[in-house]
Amino acid sequence: MDVIVIEGGKPLKGSVTISGAKNSALPIFAATLLAPGEFTLENIPDLMDVRTIIKIITEFGCRVRKNGADGYTVDSTGVNNHEAPYDLVKTMRASCLALGPLVARLGRARVSLPGGCAIGERPIDQHLKGLSALGARIDISHGYVDAHVEGRLVGKHITMDLVTVTGVMNIMMAAALADGQTVIDNAAREPEVTALADFLNAMGANIRGAGTPTIVIEGVRELKPARVTNIADRVEAGTFMAAAAITGGDVDVCGVDPVNVGAISDKLRECGVTVEENGRNIHVRGGERIIPINVTTAPFPGFATDMQAQYMALMSLADGACVITETIFENRFMHVAELRRMGADITVSGKSAHVRGVKKLSGAPVMATDLRASASLAIAALAAEGETTISRVYHLDRGYEHIERKLMSLGATIRRIPGGKP
Repeated sequence: MDVIVIEGGKPLKGSVTISGAKNSALPIFAATLLAPGEFTLENIPDLMDVRTIIKIITEFGCRVRKNGADGYTVDSTGVNNHEAPYDLVKTMRASCLALGPLVARLGRARVSLPGGCAIGERPIDQHLKGLSALGARIDISHGYVDAHVEGRLVGKHITMDLVTVTGVMNIMMAAALADGQTVIDNAAREPEVTALADFLNAMGANIRGAGTPTIVIEGVRELKPARVTNIADRVEAGTFMAAAAITGGDVDVCGVDPVNVGAISDKLRECGVTVEENGRNIHVRGGERIIPINVTTAPFPGFATDMQAQYMALMSLADGACVITETIFENRFMHVAELRRMGADITVSGKSAHVRGVKKLSGAPVMATDLRASASLAIAALAAEGETTISRVYHLDRGYEHIERKLMSLGATIRRIPGGKP
């Protein structure tokens, strides 16, 4: 497997353009299953997970072709297969997003129970609860979820037991073609949910309230193909913002809606980092010292769990101690052991990590355990003395488009070694 080698100690300087968001691109591809015809998707990142979702919808009968640097054309006219095999689904939890569209359009879906990063159990019970409420019969056996409905789905008032982004997305897509009105209470408010709702409305759906705790869907008889420009990836933006801060750099993070990274910007400002917004550009300049500030992850608009590991890397060099509390996933401190290898002083107690800032980090061989953990190790490596070798970087490739190229454009010394051998 490939490894990435980073020589630390250089402040990042310059500008970087943020790619399209992975976490909205995946449901957008899934939504093309809802209607026959030709869709145009723009600002789609070149990522392993995107390639996986393309393989999955192709398995269902879609024809997908590249369209320019970051665009795709999806022809879903021939969708007639309702099963996604384990070999495709096992690597990516978002594969379960095919359930709602397929049940709504074909009346049946059979999808292997999903895999992905090992950051917690992340069950899909809320997906299944919602589809069942809409009238789908759910059977689970031999590692597969089989959902089917006689006739059409029927709208229902659904209260989510917990805030789940993909769960709301699945229900929203299915309800778009249901008879009658569906109300989703305790809905996720993330920008990716709003982006999917906007796309569905462009297809002819009637959805309002996305971005609030209550989403109302008036079912329609049919949907039509549409064109969409994907939103920018707020987690990638936050990762580069943290990288600029930890290296004492001076970076313009371009193309992102400042509202979508508001919690990150606020926390960095508290840490002594200069964060200035100008339209869709965010200027980040590291301070003379990193002030230790506690943080607790929360659903949007709170501090994203997907930024917790990167923030911990920043706090490892803070001038003092802080506590980072993880409330979303129960197993998202796996990066702690690897940061310790670089000299970080971190102890974990239950859902909290106690971080005592050190004077310096030292380059070391480390191993990525999940997508965001890999980003935290890269951030730490940029500020560390000496050379850091990060293995299992396929995790990084799942969520960050051309990250080496972007970091090098900011002055980082970084190289990829195919197969892990110089």
